[in-house]
Amino acid sequence: MPKGTPTPWSYIFVRLLFQFVLKIFYGTIVVENADFIPKTGQPCIVCANHSNSLTDALLLVTSIPSGTRNMLRLTAKSTQFGRRTFTSWLIESAGTVPIKRRKDFQDANVDNTQAMDKLVEALEAGDAICLFPEGMSRYHPTIAPMKTGVARLLSDVLTRNRDNPDFSISILTCSITYMHRQHFRSDVLVTFNPPMTFTPKDSPELLVPVDFSCIRDVTAQMHQLISSRTIDAPSWDLIRSAKLASRIYVPLGTKMSLGDYVRVTRTFVEALKASEDAADKIASGPAEPVEHTREALEINTLRHDLKSYQDRLVHRGIKDDRIRQPLRRRSIIFRMFIRFTWSLCLLTISLPGLMLWTPVFATTFYAVHNFKKSGPIWDTWDEIAQYKLVYGLFSGLFVWGASVLLTLPFAVVTVVLVPALMWMTLRWLEDAVSAFRAFIALLRLLGVGKPTLKEMRATRNDLHSRVMNLAVGILGLPNNPERFFLESGGREKGRVRSKWESGAKYFSVRRRRKRDWNETLRLYDKVDYPDEQ
Repeated sequence: MPKGTPTPWSYIFVRLLFQFVLKIFYGTIVVENADFIPKTGQPCIVCANHSNSLTDALLLVTSIPSGTRNMLRLTAKSTQFGRRTFTSWLIESAGTVPIKRRKDFQDANVDNTQAMDKLVEALEAGDAICLFPEGMSRYHPTIAPMKTGVARLLSDVLTRNRDNPDFSISILTCSITYMHRQHFRSDVLVTFNPPMTFTPKDSPELLVPVDFSCIRDVTAQMHQLISSRTIDAPSWDLIRSAKLASRIYVPLGTKMSLGDYVRVTRTFVEALKASEDAADKIASGPAEPVEHTREALEINTLRHDLKSYQDRLVHRGIKDDRIRQPLRRRSIIFRMFIRFTWSLCLLTISLPGLMLWTPVFATTFYAVHNFKKSGPIWDTWDEIAQYKLVYGLFSGLFVWGASVLLTLPFAVVTVVLVPALMWMTLRWLEDAVSAFRAFIALLRLLGVGKPTLKEMRATRNDLHSRVMNLAVGILGLPNNPERFFLESGGREKGRVRSKWESGAKYFSVRRRRKRDWNETLRLYDKVDYPDEQ
């Protein structure tokens, strides 16, 4: 069996550097099914959905354990190479293979023969290579139709090794789900799917000459595996409604792993998507069976009612949990006092560290603000996280270096103290922002009249009944989600009540114990998405 290419020092450096940077930028990165990854020496093509530009590749590099695979050979658009930029140096030094895209060479023929030869040689040496079958990164809620390049590369490699009875190659699909891909301290789920393994003996239909329908079948199977473990919807509005359905089905405060949350949300997305398709067919084509027609229309109506309810929550600036569990006016005022006092205390102890973070925040804000002007949302917002990572890294290193130089007599202490202080400040700031966000929500709740709250509670109770009927009666989800997810959830349980549960302290140095996986470092709940245009 091949042993794989030795790992270059630059790749090890990049992996360690961005393991550190990604863990600062994202609040929680959960990796599922790492045991599915073929070991070093087994030829492997890693394929994933592509919605966050270079960040997707960095996530895959850092999510694959170095003990399982020593290296993941990356690919990137050829226009990223040969520049005097850190990004260009980064991808070149990590052994990345340039791929020419037709959209970048509109007036010339695109020839990727050399790139494909390098990829084939890497696979035959026992390496793992990374390809994104969508062909390009974009800020969109749905996975784009996948190109057949991966399947054609698979066919070429199998054909070249048709006389080797021991040769086998795997396609490892991976589903990446960002809660809010461009937002600081949001969360990410990386799920590896069971590998598709091929040999010349077991897959003769993929040997040259090959029927192109076989290539399309492999591509379709990849698409199905990737989309089955992430949230794939035709519109942001549908995702917004599905997340509200999940929040109603699984109450705020339920201990629930990020993977479970994504799977529940995806289940609602698929149901709402199917009802929308069925409603369109009913309106334009022959009638479906009566029971299917009624069910589809009811689910479609539920979707619109969920959207209307969410719009009202956003307009009022209040949380669904406060409609579910109403508070007396005295309790609201008391909680406001506690939240405000706690946020003020945390902000006070964070002030020295915030002086160090201010240049980082200012630099990234300026860079992203200018970058957003360079194109439409769908073509630029997928690179925002990448810009924040790179500019944040450089400005953070500058702050660290400047602090050490300014305190040169005590450099031995400050070289460790500065990053430690910045990390603790970030953790305190997260809790301070969360407490102040709760204070603002409670303040707005005071401004909502009792008749309005009573009417919204009645609407919410009706939605809860319909969501539970959909979840339990049609989708087959557990009828007691709080107990089920408490018992079945994984090690990464972020949604917890604001009490000391299971011996876990309220404050964790490693990561914030979030009550809601949608939480980001914002003074408002992040439930909306950019316009569809």
